Amino acid sequence: MLNGGIIGSLLDCHSNWTAAWHLMNRTKAATPPCSVTANYSVQLKRPTPSKGLIQLSAKVVDSTDDRATIEATLTVDGKVCATCQGLFVAVKEGHPAYHRW
Repeated sequence: MLNGGIIGSLLDCHSNWTAAWHLMNRTKAATPPCSVTANYSVQLKRPTPSKGLIQLSAKVVDSTDDRATIEATLTVDGKVCATCQGLFVAVKEGHPAYHRW
């Protein structure tokens, strides 16, 4: 089974990239902005097996030019194992997290 920390990391990362891609397209930028997680919440629905295909999906449910709210799902063999909702914010040069990773 995957533990909650790994599941949270997968959902956070996938959601953040979904937000960055969306914000890049929304503002017609050439590259994705540097974005950070402002907050996120994970709901563990059932044990998540480590064998089998793990599928991540995410969608934008609200956005402005510099932030996006994302809902994401982790499924295994067609069963929802965890969900996530989070707010992801594009930061500019000078922000402590700007291009730190």
